[in-house]
Amino acid sequence: MRLFPSGAPLGLAALLLAAPFLLATPKLCAQNAPAGAAAPVELPAATSSAAVPATAGSVDQVDLDDIRNFSRVYEVVRQAYVEKVDDKTLMKAAITGMLSGLDPHSEYLDKDGLVQLNEDTTGEYSGLGIEVLQVDGGLRIVSPIDDTPAARAGIKPGDSIVKINGTVVDAQNVDEMFKQLRGKPGSKVDLTIVHQNSDKLIDLHLVRENIAISSVKVRELEPGYAYVRISQFQNDTAGDLEKKLGQLIAKNGAPKGAVLDLRNNPGGLLTAAVGVSDDFLDAGTIVTTRGRLQDANMSFKAHAGDQLDGAPLIVLTNNGTASAAEIVSGALKDNRRALIMGQRTFGKGVVQTVLPLDADHAVKITTARYYTPNGTSIQAEGIKPDIALADLTVNESDRGPALISSEADLPNHLANEKARAGTDINDDGSAADAKLATSDYALAQALNVLKGMALRQPAAARR
Repeated sequence: MRLFPSGAPLGLAALLLAAPFLLATPKLCAQNAPAGAAAPVELPAATSSAAVPATAGSVDQVDLDDIRNFSRVYEVVRQAYVEKVDDKTLMKAAITGMLSGLDPHSEYLDKDGLVQLNEDTTGEYSGLGIEVLQVDGGLRIVSPIDDTPAARAGIKPGDSIVKINGTVVDAQNVDEMFKQLRGKPGSKVDLTIVHQNSDKLIDLHLVRENIAISSVKVRELEPGYAYVRISQFQNDTAGDLEKKLGQLIAKNGAPKGAVLDLRNNPGGLLTAAVGVSDDFLDAGTIVTTRGRLQDANMSFKAHAGDQLDGAPLIVLTNNGTASAAEIVSGALKDNRRALIMGQRTFGKGVVQTVLPLDADHAVKITTARYYTPNGTSIQAEGIKPDIALADLTVNESDRGPALISSEADLPNHLANEKARAGTDINDDGSAADAKLATSDYALAQALNVLKGMALRQPAAARR
């Protein structure tokens, strides 16, 4: 699973939802919470352990023998470990070990961790504007982002990065080279790239900028059917969805149906998941959270105003659909607003809270479980699709040339008296279906089911 850098301002304790390796802080919006719902605990920039209240009767005295054992182990490591270890490194390792022993999602965040957390929640970072994959010990460009240094320099999908600042990229240094693609705005970096299917080296001199990454893409699959792709849940995801889907509807009219693609979406902000769910619901519970602390117990409900005005909706999921993406899937499924197609989701049904310790350090700790509108916990189980789809790729079958494929090919056939001039009777949509199916089998299946749902809708409901 791809690791995303992430981060958020930590003036207050923040609830998190994401995949095991991606956690991000939501800023809980008042309009998302029902009257009387508990708000997050506000903490000062420096927070002691006493700032987190324990429930009545749950305070345990630390066993003195445990403290002695910890001190003894600490001294043994300091004195006998094969290499000298400083106290700061030992204490950080002790804290990290304590949190990692709880569950896969609780962790200690240092300054770099907080910077990464902030990048993911805002969708902004300083760099060149390229999505990069590590392939065979090298760096390959997935795609440049429009109007960024990379795009303006002519970098294309499929290009390979050969050198960074004069150093050849190889399997031994690829991680370090990857980090050099980012840096402060205005700083310079030299790249040597090679285009796909070419052996000519191209030297580029680039200047890093602040890059904003949109988590929402909206387009028309074919006339009347919308496609919405959400890659993760950031601060502005719900607002971005409302804007882009609204623009598509204003341009092409109300869609007959839509596909919401949440495949390989690792999660993100709780409030973003609530906002996206609310965009497709007129009423009903979206999600509830329950934990030991009173502030961890919350319930979020939908407000009137479905952007699709009741048009059929299909949600595509797979094993990489996690956390906040599972909240949206569960909310739309339990409220009978959408069909879920694909594979079982990841199954992360817990919430993290970021508790700042000082300006440069914080603890991210699991504080609650979340439940779908039907009261179901999906922790370690995920959400099963309504219509299961295997993870397949398809190819067009080999066919010989057909001399006669219809009545129109027969000699001396009677003409259709109402035939329109310039029409192609062979253009029945099957070619477009084949193109979509060979590029994305699951999406093609979703579109076909969506068309069937739209045909079954009463005319009065298809506004």
